[in-house]
Amino acid sequence: MINDAGHPAALETLESELRHMQEMFGPGVQSPPNCFLHMQAVYAHYESRSSLTVKFPVRTESLNPVGVMQGGYMSAAFDNVFGPLSYLAARRPCSTLDLHTQFVRSVKPGDTLTVKATVVSRGISTMLLTGEAFNGRGKLVASASANVLIMRG
Repeated sequence: MINDAGHPAALETLESELRHMQEMFGPGVQSPPNCFLHMQAVYAHYESRSSLTVKFPVRTESLNPVGVMQGGYMSAAFDNVFGPLSYLAARRPCSTLDLHTQFVRSVKPGDTLTVKATVVSRGISTMLLTGEAFNGRGKLVASASANVLIMRG
């Protein structure tokens, strides 16, 4: 689930912060969630509290009728990166207020979708995140933004 030989220190930080998050939120919070596991996501890179990159294999289960990754799965990929990044950045549970995805090109089965999300702005009660998704050739496939509510008490 965590695999980036080129950035071992960054991923050690991610593992440590994910463990801390799990301890802080308690046994009622599953990390990673089933939707992350179902998509066979792999953490690829992390900059503490500011950006997270995750890779998703494009599997046949995610294809639309014309044989390319369905837009909803691309949006789910963004959500599967925005979610943990928002929790890690806020150090608190968060809830997505909105998620906007713009599609640029299709992604074919057997390819890998790489999503990089970044914290743009972190306030007291909300946070703005943006992301870009790339295919295996490094071409931009989609971009997205999300506003999240930082939960209190």
